[in-house]
Amino acid sequence: MLTLPELKSLLATPQKIVITTHHKPDGDAMGSSLGLYAYLIQKGHHVKVITPTDYPYFLHWLPNNSDVIIYTDNKEQSDELVKDAALIFCLDFNTLSRINELGEVIRAADGYKLMIDHHLEPEDFDDYRHWSINACAAAQLVYDFIVNELEDAAAMNKDIATCLYTGIMTDSGSFRFPSANSAVYRIGADLIDLGAEHWKIHQLVYDNATENRLRFLGHCLTNKLEILREYNTAIITVTADELKHFQIVTGDTEGIVNYALSVNGIKLAAFIIERSDKVKLSLRSTGDFPANEICKKYFGGGGHRNAAGGASEKSLLDTTNEFKSILAEYKTQLLQ
Repeated sequence: MLTLPELKSLLATPQKIVITTHHKPDGDAMGSSLGLYAYLIQKGHHVKVITPTDYPYFLHWLPNNSDVIIYTDNKEQSDELVKDAALIFCLDFNTLSRINELGEVIRAADGYKLMIDHHLEPEDFDDYRHWSINACAAAQLVYDFIVNELEDAAAMNKDIATCLYTGIMTDSGSFRFPSANSAVYRIGADLIDLGAEHWKIHQLVYDNATENRLRFLGHCLTNKLEILREYNTAIITVTADELKHFQIVTGDTEGIVNYALSVNGIKLAAFIIERSDKVKLSLRSTGDFPANEICKKYFGGGGHRNAAGGASEKSLLDTTNEFKSILAEYKTQLLQ
């Protein structure tokens, strides 16, 4: 394992560095990655951010977004960058399977692998780990890494603050989830003092929808929302044809599951969507209900207690029926 003093020594001179994050990156994935990128570039390192796939259009405004390399569009270049990197930062994921085929490229690379993450049960692929399941976001841990571990608060600037605030805001549900404790609010205040325009960031992320996305949302809520009062559960299912009809692109389905969870009395919500390769499930819950347990046990996934995801090789109908059949096992918890 790489010790903190050894890491500091490495970072004292310019290094070739790659930063990557999980498949279909969200606000925390891109905010933490570009925040760390802005810090390392400032310190004189040669840095590239490589994402396994594309990511939502409403994150493209982030500072230095134009420097991001999408692996599926630039495999040869990306493979060479990973191969040559002395340090590979892995942000907001805890197992190499979360970055698709890029994972095995990184596994085979000679560079040190550094994990900064807040998910349960990390895979043992890393040489250095800054990890806590109590953090509300990977961006919070990147802040802690720079300010406390590297003891370099003086290097924080507006670009870093903007990116990290975006990551914390999105993964904490705009600071409303239980994980957003007083320490998180203090970090948010510090990032605002450093130049993060909190009102503008919120607007760019949440008030930046296309007409297609709004019409799709209306369709989901009007025609596809199913309420199972006997289990305090809400389900939204979407077919591949519906995605095509509404011209849905990456990011357009993000957050829709939260509307189902907002129905009065609902404790568990599921958004089940038919993709080209498999059926994807996104679960959200309230209180102590373990959404991650269902995803891990039945759908090969996982995540946080109140926000998790999984997948199924079955049809959309069969996956939905399987999900419904599982609810009986959790009826007591769901009705508490």
